[in-house]
Amino acid sequence: MIQRRTRLVSADNSGVKDMYVIHIYGSSKRTFAKIGDIVQCVVRKADPYGQVKDDELVKVVIVRTRKELRRSDGSYIRFDDNAGVVISSMKDPTPRATRIFGPVARELREKYPKIVSMAMEVW
Repeated sequence: MIQRRTRLVSADNSGVKDMYVIHIYGSSKRTFAKIGDIVQCVVRKADPYGQVKDDELVKVVIVRTRKELRRSDGSYIRFDDNAGVVISSMKDPTPRATRIFGPVARELREKYPKIVSMAMEVW
């Protein structure tokens, strides 16, 4: 479960090193986000030669969470970190980066096929 002020690591090569969640899209009263949700983040640290700069507001798709996610077959999946992929916009959720590092959840397959196709492994 991701909430406001949660620190995310970047799962792509957009240049983000550290970012914090400031808003969860979906409803004004929504307090938690899970895998596959879009959140707005502020970039705290970025690579000086990357696509994203310091203090920039970006939209991010959550691809990994520490909190376990229950699948329809009854199994659970849990990751070691909270990670996200920077996307271009809400209407066109294509990644701004060219590579995605680490595993991503299988639940992203229908909503974000481009992210899943760029990922190294899908769990």
